[in-house]
Amino acid sequence: MMKPVSEHVREHRSALAGLEKRILIWLAVRLPRWATPDHLTLLGLGAMLAAGLAYWAARWKPGALMLAVVALALNWFGDSLDGTLARVRNQERPRYGYYVDHVLDMVGLVFMLGGLAMSGYMSPLIALGLLVAYLIVAAEVFLATCVHGVFRLSSLGVGPTEMRIILAIGTLRLLYGPGIRLGKLGAFLLFDVGGIVAIAGLGLALVISIVRNARALYHAEPPAR
Repeated sequence: MMKPVSEHVREHRSALAGLEKRILIWLAVRLPRWATPDHLTLLGLGAMLAAGLAYWAARWKPGALMLAVVALALNWFGDSLDGTLARVRNQERPRYGYYVDHVLDMVGLVFMLGGLAMSGYMSPLIALGLLVAYLIVAAEVFLATCVHGVFRLSSLGVGPTEMRIILAIGTLRLLYGPGIRLGKLGAFLLFDVGGIVAIAGLGLALVISIVRNARALYHAEPPAR
């Protein structure tokens, strides 16, 4: 029988997880009472939509890349703080929060990668490949959460916050030009190279997670003899 979401264990072992947790709690206890977890969730979604629009606008006005970086910061603030605020205020709604938060995350990612695909800074095919890779990994994480009882927010030391930081650094680098030269291989779009690396990393994380979870489930439910 699948475990209710309220019984799932959150496991977050990214490189910045400890520091991030302390910062989020510090922020949560200082937020005004009128600010609710739902407000922060909507802020996170709106920020992702804004990031996509900023990347798209950067096709004509590169200065819009700075707006994309600000949007990524606002997305971190809203998307990372909503759950912490609910826990600090004892206002947790586990099933509602789990469902709404992750559905909106996927919607926001579609808009952001769509903006990148139309920006000229990333090839549409690579943006689509990155989206597909992310959605496959997300589906595996959600399935593993239901059957294994552990919701893992990171893999190989990288979680959502680290990915935002890497994306923001890459975005600032675009202000100096969209390309990068890889020795004798020639010149490529920086975000194409980054996208391929990200797809490979997601693929590796997927394989590791499938093997780990399938092995654990096999031993938990051995075949009948």
